[in-house]
Amino acid sequence: MVDIHSHILPEVDDGPKSWDVSVAICRAAAADGITHMVATPHANDRYHYDREYLQGLVDHLQTLIGDAPKLSLGCDFHLSYDNLQDALAHPKRYVIEGTRYLLVEFSNYSVPQQTTESFRKLGDCGITPIITHPERNPILRESLQRVAEWVDQGCVVQITGSALTGFWGERARHAAEWLMEHQAAHVLATDAHDTEKRVPILSIARDAAAEICGAEIAEATAFI
Repeated sequence: MVDIHSHILPEVDDGPKSWDVSVAICRAAAADGITHMVATPHANDRYHYDREYLQGLVDHLQTLIGDAPKLSLGCDFHLSYDNLQDALAHPKRYVIEGTRYLLVEFSNYSVPQQTTESFRKLGDCGITPIITHPERNPILRESLQRVAEWVDQGCVVQITGSALTGFWGERARHAAEWLMEHQAAHVLATDAHDTEKRVPILSIARDAAAEICGAEIAEATAFI
């Protein structure tokens, strides 16, 4: 299994506060069958995203945990005007390492009216947006058809695995199920932050997805 959304680097955002916890998260992920994790620290008004510095942290964490899981660097990218302009000017700065994919996170309080146009501009730069956990966003989960329209535009949708198991509440679970049933979800990820609550476990969500859409599709959502 591949986990494309995780907060495993210490003291860079709201994830772990020590290297010990970072190592514990990675080892728990490996024990669950996750072979590759993408570290996706936030890039927003609160947390500055320095790609070179963060890559150094990823490299150090890899030395601490050994070969498994394999680590790569990406970003949990807040779709703000300033961030968008920087991503358009530097298309490789925020994407998942070695790919064209960019994890895009929305505020819980507003969704920009120009989002569709922003996605078009990213696409024109060769970037494919991955909309992160729309089932948890209180605005998007009330207008899931809008998410489906972005899928038609070429976006990818990532669901938090634990939303399918009820961790984020019934509204989030129902929204996640709707997205899967309407073929508007492509990837399951952990969005792991620690080893106690927001944990690096994906296998349970894969099994839950299999009950909704069948084992073959569930396997596909846990691998890229």
